[in-house]
Amino acid sequence: MKLMIASDIHGSAVYCHKLLEAFDLEEADKLLLLGDILYHGPRNPLPDGYDPQKVVALLNPRKNSILCVKGNCDTEVDQMVLDFPILSDYCSIMIGKRPIFATHGSQINRKLLPPLSTGEILLQGHTHIPSWEEFGDNNLCLNPGSVSLPKNGSKRSYMVLEDDVITWKTLEGISYHTLNL
Repeated sequence: MKLMIASDIHGSAVYCHKLLEAFDLEEADKLLLLGDILYHGPRNPLPDGYDPQKVVALLNPRKNSILCVKGNCDTEVDQMVLDFPILSDYCSIMIGKRPIFATHGSQINRKLLPPLSTGEILLQGHTHIPSWEEFGDNNLCLNPGSVSLPKNGSKRSYMVLEDDVITWKTLEGISYHTLNL
């Protein structure tokens, strides 16, 4: 299975559209969104192309391909217009032999760890900064960065996980980091 992972769209129809174009080009089986889908949040500027209703119209037709966890800017009102579940604080999935604990990162993160098994991957968004870091008992903390509001000079980005290889890519599809699991 090929999994595309992205976070922090924050209501940008422009970058949501580019993300879905990349999803099609990647020919991924599923798109895992790590929260903050529609609202920009009070601490963030309005992203380019801010149009939450258009983001809804872009994502809903792909509901069968989307997995999602709740971000700190996601609410029940957002769930009322989206046709796929967004209000789970986390999800657990297996990729190959490695378990993945996926969350947004605002409540569960490296400072507030969930119980993780040996070798489990903590996958989070929230910081808007791509990262890869080993910790604990052969664990990894991975972050795809932000689709619409990157921080600390990072690029708009996503990750692809396929065959025990994780690749960070710019929204234009250019690889800039690879990690073998």
